[in-house]
Amino acid sequence: MTDNNSETTPAVSAPENNQEQKKKIVINKQTIIIAAIIVVVVAIGVLAYLYKGLFVAATVNGSPISRWSVIKELEKVSGKNALEGMINQKLIDDEAQKKEISISDDEISTEIKKIEEQLQGQGQTLDEALATQGMTLDDLKKRIKTQKQLEKLLADKTQVVDSEVDQYIKDNSVVIPAGQEASYRDQVKNQLEQEKLSAAAQTFLDSSRSQATIRYFVNY
Repeated sequence: MTDNNSETTPAVSAPENNQEQKKKIVINKQTIIIAAIIVVVVAIGVLAYLYKGLFVAATVNGSPISRWSVIKELEKVSGKNALEGMINQKLIDDEAQKKEISISDDEISTEIKKIEEQLQGQGQTLDEALATQGMTLDDLKKRIKTQKQLEKLLADKTQVVDSEVDQYIKDNSVVIPAGQEASYRDQVKNQLEQEKLSAAAQTFLDSSRSQATIRYFVNY
């Protein structure tokens, strides 16, 4: 006869097995973390070696000179001029965009060819001239773009008429060789245009800066 008052024996837990499994999980996690740290350290080391020029400018007897220290020194010497130049460039770009003025690659290439021809006449190459000025070809292209932007923005203020050319030749007693009248007049006209452009550009920048909201966060 079955005893209804008998109690069912509870299932026996295995704490030892659970603890062992937990230990294995912890060990696996630690192993993964350590492996990840090693990979990161190795990756940083490889990147630092491959791109050491991004962080170190030079070494002297094994002692490094960081690029940051060089940049800080350059900022002391010419930081203000560089910043003001960048502000002016931003103002020119903004006004050109507002007036829907764009400069094509062909326009820049045409100006570069003119410069190359002038340099060849002086027995010099463009690369040599750029190296002398401490410039790159990209630097030259940026300057040409800015020049062309100003020329288009201020076109109505830089026009030179024949009477102005005549007056300049008279005032400066320019002697023009026979047969070279057209060439000399073109040179004088270009010079007068550049003088007007320079004056108009300064007026434009002064006006733009007075109307713009410029906030300085660094004092040089």
